[in-house]
Amino acid sequence: MEFLSGTAVITVVIVAIIIVAILLGVRSVPQGFEFTVERFGRYRATLYPGLNVIIPFVDSIGSRMNVMEQVLEVPSQEVITRDNAMITVDGVAFFQILDAAKAAYEVSGLDNAILNLTMTNIRTVMGSMDLDELLSKRDEINIRLMNVVNEATAPWGVKITRIEIKDITPPLDLVNAMAQQMKAEREKRAAILDAEGQKASDILRADGEKQAVILAAEGQKEAAFREAEARERQAEAEANATRVLSQALAEGNSQAINYYVAQNYVKALEEFARSPNQKTLFMPLETSAIIGSVGGIAELISDAFGKPSGPQGGTSGPGGGTGAGPAPGPGSAQGGTPNLLNQPNAPAMRGGPPAGNNSPFAQAAQRPVSGTAQPAQAGSVPQAKIAAAKPPLAGGHQLGGAGAGGPDAAKKPPQ
Repeated sequence: MEFLSGTAVITVVIVAIIIVAILLGVRSVPQGFEFTVERFGRYRATLYPGLNVIIPFVDSIGSRMNVMEQVLEVPSQEVITRDNAMITVDGVAFFQILDAAKAAYEVSGLDNAILNLTMTNIRTVMGSMDLDELLSKRDEINIRLMNVVNEATAPWGVKITRIEIKDITPPLDLVNAMAQQMKAEREKRAAILDAEGQKASDILRADGEKQAVILAAEGQKEAAFREAEARERQAEAEANATRVLSQALAEGNSQAINYYVAQNYVKALEEFARSPNQKTLFMPLETSAIIGSVGGIAELISDAFGKPSGPQGGTSGPGGGTGAGPAPGPGSAQGGTPNLLNQPNAPAMRGGPPAGNNSPFAQAAQRPVSGTAQPAQAGSVPQAKIAAAKPPLAGGHQLGGAGAGGPDAAKKPPQ
């Protein structure tokens, strides 16, 4: 009995040792971690995630390293920039262990080492830059910091994946100065934009005025050209009219000059009547006498061409002529210049328009005169009739209502 009980105890002890050895020799490594194996205190191998077997009582687990990407907070610190500005900076660093053995045995206190290395490089990089560059070039600062720290931590089996500067806090007085500078810069840009807009507006306005002047000049040029052309046409028309009149006079036709003078006279009366600053038009009593003188002018032209106006018109009358002759013909007055009243084609002397209503003179004389005409006095006789009723002056020429003695002589009674 005693022998059996001793054997059973030994068996139980051996089984217990085997169970403990199995438990000590089988290691399970979780995902995202790596374990280092030490044999008698010396690094032997690295255990990766999963089930791993080691020699119990000989090998042991040295370090349990987290190979996932980790975050390291960088505390705030003061940095002096190149332009002697004091700023406060903090940040954050991201790193990952690539080699667990190096991270465990190449450096002591991996997190503290990375933290201090990052802080010192922040002061180095940012101290070599101006404040304006620090505020506007954060990406460049982050890249430079990551490259420097990653190069320094490479022997530790660590990769620096990212370093970010979180806050850059300048002093309060410097912040106020920056605000004033920004305000001045904004005002400068606003003034420049305003000046550029005014410049563009002035250029466009000047261009418009230039185009307007050019168009006005072209219009004046065209108007002057048309006016000159119109004057040329008018001059040609007047030249043609003068040529036709000259031809008519050369052929002995006295009615042409008669019509020409009468037409101009009627046009002058129309201009007087159409005048805007004259509302009352006084017609002189001697107007018919002036009209009658037109016939006398035509008669003189006829005499100049050697064509007598009457069949037997003498040059003197019985009432005191210069020579004896036959009785005056129908075309001449007694003792004077031939009277146009007796000619069928000549205008009446002192008596109004020429015979017939189809002549231009008769049509012009029948036009109404604008304005208020001076009414004739009651009981008065028109001067044309008075002139027609008067006997011819002895020894005087009756032309245009005046004898040889002039206008006053025509009004005297016969001797």
